[in-house]
Amino acid sequence: MSTTTRMPLALRDCHPQREPLVADLLRGLRDTPKHVSPSYFYDARGSQLFDAICELPEYYVTRTERCILETHAVDIARCIGAQALLVEYGSGASIKTRILLDQLPHLSAYVPVEISRAHLLDAAHRLSETYPRLEVLPVCADFTLPFDLPKPHRPAARTVVFFPGSTLGNFDPPAAIDLMRLMRNLTGPNGGLVIGTDLVKNVGILLRAYNDAAGVTAEFNLNLLRRLNREFGADFDLAAFSHEAIWNAAESRIEMHLISARQQVVRLAGERIQFAPGERLVTEHSHKYTLDSFQSQAAEAGWDLKGTWLDDRRFFGVHYLDACFRRHDHA
Repeated sequence: MSTTTRMPLALRDCHPQREPLVADLLRGLRDTPKHVSPSYFYDARGSQLFDAICELPEYYVTRTERCILETHAVDIARCIGAQALLVEYGSGASIKTRILLDQLPHLSAYVPVEISRAHLLDAAHRLSETYPRLEVLPVCADFTLPFDLPKPHRPAARTVVFFPGSTLGNFDPPAAIDLMRLMRNLTGPNGGLVIGTDLVKNVGILLRAYNDAAGVTAEFNLNLLRRLNREFGADFDLAAFSHEAIWNAAESRIEMHLISARQQVVRLAGERIQFAPGERLVTEHSHKYTLDSFQSQAAEAGWDLKGTWLDDRRFFGVHYLDACFRRHDHA
């Protein structure tokens, strides 16, 4: 009786050190308006809450993208090609990844990249059990910063980044372009990118997706403060803040805020942060694209759009792009 040998699982831990994170938090809390990066959502509890958001009836993003991937998986896999090293930014539970992995039996390896170490390892172990012949090489890192790729046992013909969801929209346009440049530099001249973008649509649909009736998104937003209290010694009173998501038409984005219910002082790393009644702490921007606006940003970042797949309602787009390097560019 033959047995399948499971590929070994080793974590590459590039998680940011505490000091730069504290400095980043204080910069945002000193600014006007006050803001923190959405990367702070994703401790173990935040990652679980986001997985729950993805199953909510109001949150169309995940099921719409999943439908696109299932419908066009063969074509997308053909773009990725055999013997590719597939690198997923913000891999989470790697659920949508399985749709592609089922069509990519000859991958060199799969590299999930995630900031939440516990969530990353749990997902990587589950994936390794499901695909025992696939080398899974988890990297715990902030993907907005450069990181080194692990070396797979089986040489890769090329590197392709997979960036599903609507995470690109969390970045203001200049930062989104910078992130796509980092991706291009990671993949090199023969690289590819499979990326999801949430598209402009009816404002009521957008607002309901970020203000769900069950309050899961509100709990996800407030959990950020809980994490800052636990990991960074802050003393936010969660009962003194409330969740709100609004549409900013001028910037084509949903904005998630935590609103201070009263005059209060919050302490973090020895600093006193004043909040006025009604003052907003911005925790996330979620930009919504047109097909033209996405292609324009991608081109500026050095990517050549080769294909786009949409759902029937044109709510969401999945795109495939090739890395474009001019003679004076360096990978």
